[in-house]
Parts: sequence; C-alpha cells; structure tokens
Amino acid sequence: MIFSLLGEALAAMAANRLRTFLTALGILIGVAAVVLMVAIGQGTQKQVSDSIAAMGSNLLIVRSGSSSHGGVRGGAGNLPTLTVMDAQAIGQLSRAALVSPTVNGSVQVVYGPNNWNTTATGATADYLQIRDWPVVAGRAFSESEASSGVRAALMGQETARQLFGNENPVGKSIRIQRSPFLVIGVLGSKGQSLGGAQPG
Repeated sequence: MIFSLLGEALAAMAANRLRTFLTALGILIGVAAVVLMVAIGQGTQKQVSDSIAAMGSNLLIVRSGSSSHGGVRGGAGNLPTLTVMDAQAIGQLSRAALVSPTVNGSVQVVYGPNNWNTTATGATADYLQIRDWPVVAGRAFSESEASSGVRAALMGQETARQLFGNENPVGKSIRIQRSPFLVIGVLGSKGQSLGGAQPG
C-alpha cells in the first residue's frame, strides 16, 4: 500500500517537473528564511547581552541632580550634590556588594611631544572589579593609594597607543592637566558602551 502510493507520488512528480521544482524551491526558501531569522535574532540578543555584561549586568549607577542657570539647564550629574559619605552609606546596604564613587571629566594627557584628549575617571580600588575591567600590563592601584591621593594612573588601550605607540607605558610619567602622574598599569580593551562612548 505504502509503496504503491509512493510510486504514484513519484510518477506525478515526474509528470509535473516544473511544479515539483517550484514547490521544492518554495519549501527550501521558507526553511532558509526561518533559519536566517532565528540566527539574526540570536546574534542580536548575544550582542546586546555582551554589551550589558561589559557595562555590568548587576550595576547600578547613582548620579547627582541637574542644574539650571539663567534658563540654561544641565543634564543629570551636572550638579555635584553627592559626597563620599553618600557612597559609604550606600555601601552599608545589605544588597550592595561593592561601591566606588567616581568623578569624570575630559582631560588632556601629555607624554613627551605627544598629547591626547580623553576622559579621566577618578575612582576607588573597587572600580575595576565593579566594571569587570582587567589590567593587562602593570598593576591596579591599591585602596591605600586611592585614599591617600597618590598620583597613579591606569591607562586605556587607545590612550596608550596614541601617547606611547609600541612603547610600554608602565613606569613612565605623564601629565594630566599639567599635573604629573605615574602610569602603573594598562587596562584591557572594553570597546564602546551602549551610549557609544569609547573608553580611553
């Protein structure tokens, strides 16, 4: 019974080759389209997940308020209302594993005849662990160095390339806004954040 039905189907397909070809082509295109859409969806999901993981999937950023002067309004974080004591209070919360108060600003970094404009971040020693940012050369700064205000600097990949080329920057002295800093380490590459910012 099955073999006779199969024989009739093959005979019908042979008699209508163009229709058979078009049907098979339609099935092939439909399956390929479904596979392609699933692959694109999974790739996009992974890219977004990687971007969030690079920033910190369990990271909460607390910014100070905005300012307004003469009708001109500044964005969030423009008005420095948070203090180190606020960060310490947040650190005492049971759900807060690590806390690092930060100060960001655009600066000019100089080494010898080379200079580069980048973003500098002043932070405590926990900052690298919070952001999951590895040190690929040299070392990270310690909590005592951070609290005592030692002028030690960690440098991003792009800033190191612009200032030093192929030279190892660890142990060299640079100037940040005319103040001398000792480069103690180089950070690993992080790529762009979701906002498009490129770490220096």
